[in-house]
Amino acid sequence: MDGALALGAELDGRIVNITQAGANFEIPAPVDMDDLLQNDRAADVSAIVSRLREDGGIGSVEVHEAAFAPLVTRPRKIICVGFNYQAHAAETGTPIPKAPPIFSKFANGLNHHDGDIELPTMVDKEFDYETELVIVFGRKCKNVSKENALSVVAGYAVGNDFSARGLQNITTQFTARKMSDGFAPLGPWLVTRDRVPEPNNLRLQTWVNGEIRQDGNTSEMIFDCREIIRYVAGIMTIEPCDILFTGTPPGVIWGQKVPRDERQWLKAGDKVVSAIEGLGELAIHLR
Repeated sequence: MDGALALGAELDGRIVNITQAGANFEIPAPVDMDDLLQNDRAADVSAIVSRLREDGGIGSVEVHEAAFAPLVTRPRKIICVGFNYQAHAAETGTPIPKAPPIFSKFANGLNHHDGDIELPTMVDKEFDYETELVIVFGRKCKNVSKENALSVVAGYAVGNDFSARGLQNITTQFTARKMSDGFAPLGPWLVTRDRVPEPNNLRLQTWVNGEIRQDGNTSEMIFDCREIIRYVAGIMTIEPCDILFTGTPPGVIWGQKVPRDERQWLKAGDKVVSAIEGLGELAIHLR
C-alpha cells in the first residue's frame, strides 16, 4: 500500500492485496509474509478470504500487473545445501558428500520475481545460475525427526542460488561466491505445504534468454527434503521465515566440459527463468 510491502494472495488467477482488504473490512491483517508466519496469523488471512468471497467483486489485479517483493524480508537464517544432486557433483568433479554441505547467504541477497541483479563485475566475471527448490519454515523447531520434518514447513518456492564462480574457486570457502546483493532471488509464490504432497517429486528447469539449461527433478536429491530438515534442525533452532535452499541439479555453466575461458558465463542483459513444477516461474534480469 502506497509503496509499502503488503501480503498478496492468488485467488481465482488474480492477485488480491490481503493487507488492504483487511483494512477495508476492519479485520486484522498481516502486513507481509513475515508477519503472517512469525506471528501465526493464518486465521486472520482465512477470515479475510472468506469475507472477500462472500462479498464478491474481489478487488484484484492481473498477475502481470502485480509488483512482487521477496517472499520474506526478515528471515533469521538463509541456509543453503551444496552438491545435493549426484549428477551435479559429478559434473563439477566433486566427491559425493557424506552429509549435506551447509553454507549461508544473508538478507542482502534477498531478491524477487522480475527483479534485477547488479553483477559485481569488479570482483568476478564468472556468473552462474542454480535453480533450486526453496523451503520456507513456518514453525520454530529443533531436533525434528525425519518422519515429522515436513510438518514444520510453511511452504515451498522457486529459488535461484546465484553464484560467482571466480570467487568460489580462489578459496576453499563458499561464502564469498554467494553473498553479493540480490544473489538469493525466490518466488514468485509461496505455495503452502498442503498443496505440495511430495516435495521430492518436482521437475526443475532453467532457461537463459529462452534456451533450456537445466532440466531435473527433486527426486534426484542425494539428501531429500526430510533428511535436510532433520539434519539442519539437529544443528540449530529453526524459526518461522527461515529459508532453506536445497541444492541444484546438473546443467550449470560451471559444470560444462570446456575450458573456463571458453564458457559463456552470464552477463548483463541476460534473463534467467527458473521454474519448478507446481510452484511457478521466477524471472531475474542481470544488469
